[in-house]
Amino acid sequence: MSQSPILDPVKLGLFVSRLESVCEEMGAVLQRAAFSPNIKDRLDFSCAIFDARGELCAQAAHIPVHLGSMAYAMVDIVSACEWHSGDMIVVNDPFLGGTHLPDVTVIAPFFDERGELLAFVVNRAHHADIGASTPGSMPLSKTLAEEGVVIPPTLLVRAGVLDKALLDSWFGDGQHGDFIAQVSANRSGLLRLADVVSALPVAFDAAVEQLQHYAEGIARRRLAELPKGIYCFSDYMDDDGFGNSHLPIVVSIELSNGGVVVDFSGTSAQVAGNINCPLSVAAAAVYYVFRCLMPNEVPVCMGLFRPISLSAPLGCLLNAQRPAAVAAGNVETSMRITDAVLGALAQAVPELIPAASQGSMNNVAMGGAVNSRGESDTWNYYETIAGGMGAHAKGVGLSAVQSHMTNTLNTPVESLEMHYPLRVRRYALRKNSGGAGQFKGGDGVVREFEFLAPTQFTLLTERRNLAPWGLAGGADAVPGRNLLNGQLLPAKVSQSAQAGDVLTIETPGGGGWGG
Repeated sequence: MSQSPILDPVKLGLFVSRLESVCEEMGAVLQRAAFSPNIKDRLDFSCAIFDARGELCAQAAHIPVHLGSMAYAMVDIVSACEWHSGDMIVVNDPFLGGTHLPDVTVIAPFFDERGELLAFVVNRAHHADIGASTPGSMPLSKTLAEEGVVIPPTLLVRAGVLDKALLDSWFGDGQHGDFIAQVSANRSGLLRLADVVSALPVAFDAAVEQLQHYAEGIARRRLAELPKGIYCFSDYMDDDGFGNSHLPIVVSIELSNGGVVVDFSGTSAQVAGNINCPLSVAAAAVYYVFRCLMPNEVPVCMGLFRPISLSAPLGCLLNAQRPAAVAAGNVETSMRITDAVLGALAQAVPELIPAASQGSMNNVAMGGAVNSRGESDTWNYYETIAGGMGAHAKGVGLSAVQSHMTNTLNTPVESLEMHYPLRVRRYALRKNSGGAGQFKGGDGVVREFEFLAPTQFTLLTERRNLAPWGLAGGADAVPGRNLLNGQLLPAKVSQSAQAGDVLTIETPGGGGWGG
């Protein structure tokens, strides 16, 4: 009996689910094998499968800024490298397919039994120590060199053997547990993908092409339902940490029968501080917003994004050029891009778009500092902190959640206090920080750290001056605040603290909806 050239709807659905389950299992292996709270507790990682061309086939429901940027950049990485069975390549260079230096990507090619390259399994994980100028590897920086070790696409595993000497040269002897966890996750992915391929009644590349066409068809039909026209919006970054403030992110979205054109002309030029980002990060935010407008059951693959084109002027905040600092671009600027795109779409489909969420990941990085006796305790910690979500036409915004471009968890207090010289003195809702309206925006949180040893800390935060906006007559939310021993700190700051000092982060709420 001859094989059918295409999968019937049931088999296509099973194929999609099996690919997604491979990604989910990779994530489970990575979480359980990792050493750092950043990966095993906060789940700051993402896993995906790409075809032989580098186009996204499937992903787990992990972190939008990781996955969207990989979807945008993998084709270039794949075409620039030579691939062999048993090899894995590591990369974190923001200008060669990365996002910011702490996000390290490990890529493994998948070959069939005939030696044909069919796909790639990929994971990206955030490392709290990537060798930056300050602990936590999220410095208040002006150049990429200050942000840590820059890794171009480099062989990490050759013919199945991990290059431990390479890791030693970058990060010192023995500091490799999370890298090994990433390699283990990819090995699991390769094994499970082999099971999926062997069970297919058609060739893998034919199944993937059918999957991409199916997703593209859903996307085009959904986009055709949106009101045609050009919709513009401007939002602003608070500052870059070096005196440049109220920096515009300008977007124009053209909806037509042919798809979507997203143009960021008019956006601020790249700046001295590290809120710059590569175009792949801007793409991640755009892809995320339009994914939210799609039916829940649509497979998340490159076909879903084929109707979307985007551009940003070379050298602007969203298409920065080397050696621009980018540590906060991935985490803070991506959130404002999301706000800007949502603000534009609210003019087209106001009933579908929420008010602005907190608009910041509230980045806190810290580690050992030199004490009065000249001694230091080497440790690195990083976390993002939840806030309020914007309200919408069907109800109130959620409180105390990570939103939009991040999908991580908090670090449990027990884990934080077990691993580091810190005490969490308070962790509570920030009452009435959400914007008022027919439907109230979600509230932010208050997270208060007491330092138990001399510490160097860095804050990279937003929405401290410019409030998350309300929609349809709803009120703006309350901006966030950062305080050390009760004294107000800037939105972006790096300084030392002594044992007994108390750092308080009050995160923004979400905007209200309806007057």
